[in-house]
Amino acid sequence: MRFDLRPVPPAVFSLVGQLAAHGHRAWIVGGCVRDALLQRPVADWDLATDAPPDALLRVFPDAIPTGLQHGTVTVVRDHTHYEITTLRGETTYSDGRRPDTVHFVDDITADLARRDFTINAIAVDPANGDVIDPHGGRRDLAARTIRAVGDARARFAEDGLRVLRAARFCATLDFDLEAATHAAIAPTLSTFAKVSAERVREEWLKAMRARRPSRAFEVMRETGMLGITCPELLEGVGMQQNKWHRFDVWTHAMACMDACVGDPVLRVAALLHDVGKPRTRAFSDKTKDWTFYDHDRVGAEIVAPICHRLKFSNDECARIEALVRHHLFHYDQWSDAAVRRWIRRVGKHRIEDLFALNEADTRGKAPSIEAEDLDPLAQLKTHVARVLAQGAALSVRDLAVGGHDLMRQFGRPPGPWLGAMLDHLLEAVTNDPTLNERDRLLQQACALDSGRDRPNSP
Repeated sequence: MRFDLRPVPPAVFSLVGQLAAHGHRAWIVGGCVRDALLQRPVADWDLATDAPPDALLRVFPDAIPTGLQHGTVTVVRDHTHYEITTLRGETTYSDGRRPDTVHFVDDITADLARRDFTINAIAVDPANGDVIDPHGGRRDLAARTIRAVGDARARFAEDGLRVLRAARFCATLDFDLEAATHAAIAPTLSTFAKVSAERVREEWLKAMRARRPSRAFEVMRETGMLGITCPELLEGVGMQQNKWHRFDVWTHAMACMDACVGDPVLRVAALLHDVGKPRTRAFSDKTKDWTFYDHDRVGAEIVAPICHRLKFSNDECARIEALVRHHLFHYDQWSDAAVRRWIRRVGKHRIEDLFALNEADTRGKAPSIEAEDLDPLAQLKTHVARVLAQGAALSVRDLAVGGHDLMRQFGRPPGPWLGAMLDHLLEAVTNDPTLNERDRLLQQACALDSGRDRPNSP
């Protein structure tokens, strides 16, 4: 079998030609070969070469020395980055992430032997399309199997990130983990524990781009990885819910995450949305069923340290925490004022996220749902759109009066009284949008100031 070279960008052949002009060979390697053989989109085209690092810089004087100590440079052509790495072998991995030292070789098969999985250990000769596949990567691609190169336990003991990549590939490629490879993960978790939180977060977000990210998280649960990175999620494994749910808390989280349509961070919120349930579960003698009162608030409190521990950005942490805190709602013919109050509480910028999360939450309650189960959400969407179109005030910034107006009106400096009065006026306008006129709001403020519910003043 020859590799179809037609999808390979011309720049790749140009780079190979420059190396050949200096007496060096090069091969197309790694994930790009895997994805091309699977007829998937290729994000990055990488090359391996027998040119040593100093020669690479002579051939490509404009190269970026992104990892020169390990033989890697990056060359930019037509605004696209191409990584070129010298063929190498490796020694021990004391830090569980990178080899202590590398030695450069001129044999492509020796270089392939150091790679993580057979499906990533395939090379192509760009001169003729010949495939170099010493570890049966094409066979595993056909079988849709993730298999470690050589001794799986040795591979995972070298680099702790490899076990997380194995889980992620199960999701993004929709492959199964080969039995011996699966079995080698648990004994090497001490190496996995050395992986930085930033890399864990990155792999989580990559997995969230899969059709079913649950495939990755099931592997993490089965092998013990999740017990290291997010043990809070394991509290829901096997935990029975109530009559509204067919699944335990863990399985529901997996189903909700898979059903959630949106970006990776939104799907992280779907994964974590019910993390508060195990700590709020109680049995009701009245309903003869389990309850989870306040699990949304408790879940938000649990999620905040998880997100910070995994090094999500401050904005991502705030978004995930807010979605967990506000995910629990059920529309039942709310008044316009109730809809405005809900929008104020959750934040207008969170509405579309919450719609997506609510639909996924509903779909994740059972293997299949009835169409009418989504009717309340559809009605809420319509009602929210109508309320937003009316342009009612949804924050104090939308009021027809501001803080300076009120300070002039009452001749007072800023203080707690001002925020309290603005909040009161916003609540009044939420109930009756016609009040949002300057004169009427000032009258309302004067009435409040002179009444028994007067806000605190200096």
